[in-house]
Amino acid sequence: MSDGSTGTADASGGIAPAASVSTHILDTSAGRPARGVPVTLSVRTGGTDPWRDCGASRTDGDGRCRDLPPLPESTTHARLVFEVAGYFEREGGGEGGGEAGDGAESVGRSDPPGSSEPAGRSEPARGTEPARRSESAGRPEAGAFFPEVTVVFAVAPGEHYHVPLLLNPFGYSVYRGS
Repeated sequence: MSDGSTGTADASGGIAPAASVSTHILDTSAGRPARGVPVTLSVRTGGTDPWRDCGASRTDGDGRCRDLPPLPESTTHARLVFEVAGYFEREGGGEGGGEAGDGAESVGRSDPPGSSEPAGRSEPARGTEPARRSESAGRPEAGAFFPEVTVVFAVAPGEHYHVPLLLNPFGYSVYRGS
């Protein structure tokens, strides 16, 4: 029975503190935090029970979500959904080659010594075009390879779960931090 507090009764009859969750995202390809990524926290009370939304946040300038709510009483599993597609669209990642700032379409760049091409050409030399994904390969020309990352983990009352996401355009890793 709940008295409105965030916690569960412990063996001594007192209230154990609720479990809590925090997270942050590091963009390992850029070497900096991923800011502005929407994150949704959902919970369930058993392995086959339906998910219920618990809270939502957006990563700050340090890539952290500092305002996720405590988990409801009797939560057994938590789920974090990181909506990373928009981040990669803003930051120019997620495309195979030809990312913003790679110089493939620069005008007026210097050519290496001994080059037969004049400096200042407006097109890349033949054979140096960046690789692009194609529709025929089953992937669209634009967009993140992983548009979202979903992480599900088991929780216990009174524990804090810090779940960092290490992210790059074509992979990710998560772990239980401290």
